[in-house]
Amino acid sequence: MLTVSSLAPHEHSSTVLNEVRNASRSTVFSLFTDRVRQAPDRIAIRDGRATLTYRQLLARVRRLAALMRQRGVAVGDRVALLSENRAEVLEVMLAAASLGAIVACQNWRLSVSELRHCIELVKPCLALASPRLAPALRDATPSVASLSFSEQYERLLEEAAPNLHEPELDPELPLLILYTSGTTGLPKAALLSHRAEIARNLVIRSEFGLAPDDTFVAWSPLYHMGAVDPSLGTLMSGGKVVIVDGFDTSQLCGLVRDEHLGWLLLMPGMVGKLADELCEAGVVPKGIKLCGVMADLVPPVELARITDLLSAPYANTFGATETGCPPGTASPIPVGSIPKRLSKDQSAFCEVRLVDPQGVDVADGEPGELWFRGPTLFSGYFRDVDATRAAFANGWYHMGDVFRRNPDRTLDFIDRVKYLIKSGGENIYPAELERVILQDPLVVDAAVVRRSDATWGEVPVAFVARKDDSVTEASVIARCRAELAGYKRPKAVYFIEMDEFPRSASGKIQRHELEKRLRA
Repeated sequence: MLTVSSLAPHEHSSTVLNEVRNASRSTVFSLFTDRVRQAPDRIAIRDGRATLTYRQLLARVRRLAALMRQRGVAVGDRVALLSENRAEVLEVMLAAASLGAIVACQNWRLSVSELRHCIELVKPCLALASPRLAPALRDATPSVASLSFSEQYERLLEEAAPNLHEPELDPELPLLILYTSGTTGLPKAALLSHRAEIARNLVIRSEFGLAPDDTFVAWSPLYHMGAVDPSLGTLMSGGKVVIVDGFDTSQLCGLVRDEHLGWLLLMPGMVGKLADELCEAGVVPKGIKLCGVMADLVPPVELARITDLLSAPYANTFGATETGCPPGTASPIPVGSIPKRLSKDQSAFCEVRLVDPQGVDVADGEPGELWFRGPTLFSGYFRDVDATRAAFANGWYHMGDVFRRNPDRTLDFIDRVKYLIKSGGENIYPAELERVILQDPLVVDAAVVRRSDATWGEVPVAFVARKDDSVTEASVIARCRAELAGYKRPKAVYFIEMDEFPRSASGKIQRHELEKRLRA
């Protein structure tokens, strides 16, 4: 039997040790190709234009890899990708995975100047874009060679000889660059390795109860972890990815009716819209194992409604681009339940500490920043040594999120470390107020932000979307007064429409944008 000591360097040659290491070096591409060998005629991808089997997808990927090699793409090189959701996005990622290259996934919602920053940061040797977004890519990167998913692209693929030179790669090599959506400053480029993508797939299949051949619907942007992690995971496992370009409730209702789905991703802010469409269309789900993400950001009454309509529990997750779905993946909300609390069981695939500003572990019941360690973790920020060093100090990743540990060992999300409202010497976490406000079944959504105050320094104010005028400023403040300390209640309430909440790609309300509105 092998033991740690039996593999010690002084007892085995470097050649033997390398052979042992190589035997564990599965990558995203090697796992995908093994699924091709096992079920070549199974459907891999379906979008509005085409259906590809695993065999057909691999053939296209190898020809694309040949095109990329001809244009100088090698191990470690970056390829910029700007596209709405379509099959070619996953082709590019798999082709890069075969070459050891890195795909920098660009956000098509950015302005040209923001896009230019993100692309210049990673210095790509090749850029690929959809026909609709190719002009924006050329404006942002006029000096970078580019390809558009056009008739010419298809002709080049047909003419290319398949690339069969697929080097043995270290799973720690980066595969993706996903840009973080911080509340201030320009986006940082988070590096995700093959190892992280494989581990993220293992975690969601284990803790969400997903089967290898379950179908995943990629409707949220494929430049964001919410769609890209499960899509690559599905192709590594042998399932089908159905690609939808954006939150199309009619298409999603059709898929709910016609497809057996594993995890149906639903972003906060979109749950109520899909529920309305499901009701109107009278959809009976064919079968869904799990729905949703980030339950903290969804009104509890909407959680009950959507789980009833889909006959599926809701994923009470808490994760990040940097960590994947952990640390909170293991506590789904039952069908029809209106939860009074959204405590999370810690994922079994990570380690967690809650610490004070000095890095000392806090007592149970006390708020502390969550420090994280585990195999789903990203590999630092590209070309940003200072940010990486700060994030990984003391051998743990500092998430920047405040949690409280309960006596039953579950975790309660409090708020972001950096978004504190300091009022008269007291710390106020906006998410505490938001949870109380969202308990009102007539409140559709809510966000609390800070406002400067001559007496207290800062005070909380609330933006609320409501179902009707029976929800008033007085009723919102009264609800908060009954549940929270007096200094925490909002000093003003502003009513806006649901669509007026500014959101990131992950559905999170962007408080800094509401602050701008408040100042204006």
